[in-house]
Amino acid sequence: MRGKNAVVTGGARGIGEAIAGVLAKMGANIAIWDVLSDQARDAAAALAGKHGVKAAGLAVDVTRGESVEAAVEETLGEMGGIDILINNAGITRDGLIIRMREEDWDRVLAINLKGVWQCSKSVGRVMLKARRGAIVNIASVVGVMGNAGQANYSASKAGVIGLTKTSAKEFAPRGVRVNAVAPGYIRTPMTDKLTDEQRERLRALIPLGQLGTPADVADAVAFLASDAARYITGQTINVCGGMVM
Repeated sequence: MRGKNAVVTGGARGIGEAIAGVLAKMGANIAIWDVLSDQARDAAAALAGKHGVKAAGLAVDVTRGESVEAAVEETLGEMGGIDILINNAGITRDGLIIRMREEDWDRVLAINLKGVWQCSKSVGRVMLKARRGAIVNIASVVGVMGNAGQANYSASKAGVIGLTKTSAKEFAPRGVRVNAVAPGYIRTPMTDKLTDEQRERLRALIPLGQLGTPADVADAVAFLASDAARYITGQTINVCGGMVM
């Protein structure tokens, strides 16, 4: 990926930070788009220092078209082009359907689904004009199988999978590939707080017998974003230890 320019939304921490790190290690210049502006700038500075790539941290609200458009222009000014887009920004606001607040439904769908559409639309124009590019959307296995207490999150991630297929068909004639990665249970600060009993219950659902790591997701994303996946588009790869087959 030496010399390629990648945008990672929600790249200031967690899985997004791991993805940005792997892409930078492979030689890509990185633009981190995140509402956490200070953390985005700090993460970008760390990548530039560690890997010797260009890196920028931008304050971006993926739900607002004007914010995304401004970020596209700033990124093009900094890097000259955008070759890779990783739509990673997302949130959870869990609750049972009958108790879920309307604002929690709307907020999750706005960030997790509308944000993917908004960024794909704005960055897609750049890629279509250049007749090249790779987009990888972060979905979730709950978008495939559902999950009690996550109606909004499940619906948003199922939407991401559908959007991935549609945009792959629309963008393919101009050489732009679109795929998705659907993580299963991944080790995060949240899962680290689970009791041993809760953790064992999760492991029992996973044929490989262990939770994944952000690096497991990042490696799959890096493959799909790379030229090694040049004949793959419209696909969703489940990174879940076999939980969904």
